Amino acid sequence: MAAPAESTSKTPTNKKQKKNKHTDETELLTVPDGWKEPKFARVDNPRGLLEESSFATLFPKYREAYLKQCWPLVQKALGDVFISATLDLIEGSITVNTTKKTFDPYAILRARDLIKLLARSVPFEQAVRILEDDMACDIIKIGTLVRNRERFVKRRQRLIGPKGSTLKALELLTSCYVMVQGSTVSALGPYSGLKEVRKVVLDTMKNIHPIYNIKTLMIKRELANDPELRTQSWERFLPNFRHKSLSKRKQPKKKTVKKEYTPFPPPQPESKIDKELATGEFFLRESEKRRQKMNEIKAKQAEALSKRQEQRQKAFIPPKEKPAVKKSKAATGENKIDIQAIKEKVKKAKSKKLGAPPVNPETPSAKDGKRKKVKS
Repeated sequence: MAAPAESTSKTPTNKKQKKNKHTDETELLTVPDGWKEPKFARVDNPRGLLEESSFATLFPKYREAYLKQCWPLVQKALGDVFISATLDLIEGSITVNTTKKTFDPYAILRARDLIKLLARSVPFEQAVRILEDDMACDIIKIGTLVRNRERFVKRRQRLIGPKGSTLKALELLTSCYVMVQGSTVSALGPYSGLKEVRKVVLDTMKNIHPIYNIKTLMIKRELANDPELRTQSWERFLPNFRHKSLSKRKQPKKKTVKKEYTPFPPPQPESKIDKELATGEFFLRESEKRRQKMNEIKAKQAEALSKRQEQRQKAFIPPKEKPAVKKSKAATGENKIDIQAIKEKVKKAKSKKLGAPPVNPETPSAKDGKRKKVKS
């Protein structure tokens, strides 16, 4: 009887363990504030690495002068992690290798990312941050996303914005350093920020303006500060931007309407004999057939002749004249007005004395006498 008692005593303890496991998993999902992963030290790997690893990358010709200038700083930064670097100016390549003193296995991967960023025109002051534990990088290739070259340049410029304002806003919201160079976009920062940067860059190349994504990032940033909304869904707060089909496709003038599909073949067209049988011409004699053809030809000739005569007679038909009734009325109206004016003038003339004023015969003789005196 002792055996079943032991089994009964074990069952409640197992249930408690399962509950504890469930609570532990939920606690693990939330990271406490201010927690940081401890750095990887030599104590964690005292014996070092077994094999030597190396990575190489090519750099463009225009980066040669800058790499020469900052190469001592690169060697010093990689020397702290016990990784050797070589610069080959003839081939145009940078190579990084692990050494016997290297204890961190992930250091060579960080060194590989460092030389990739330097080759993609990222300045050394920013590229060195990749050697830190909390930093990561992402090089997004955008050259093959848009086929048309002019369209690609416009969308890339849209990502940068006027005087780099759009890129600066993206850097502030994602806490990442973003560098647009040629057909690639280099990003450096935390993992969560890199994810957002990649989304914004790819959406911009798909003709979605970056301002929409920046607006959503700003709202997310404000919502993250509220501790009550951390466990809730943010979909109700985020804006839903819909595509507006502004330019519609031009439709053709003549639209071809497709007929409904039928498995049966189209009906066979009627032959000449079938048509003659339907009209009854097939049973006529040859002389009657000739007579009918002659009658048809004569009817066509008569129609053509009548058309020609009509065209010839068009030249002899006089054009229709416009009626001049309105002008005559206007003229009569003007005449009436003139007659009244004349009557008024006549009345005025009757009231005054008619005729020319009488000429004094003395006046000319007096003048003649004065002239003679002057001459004398």
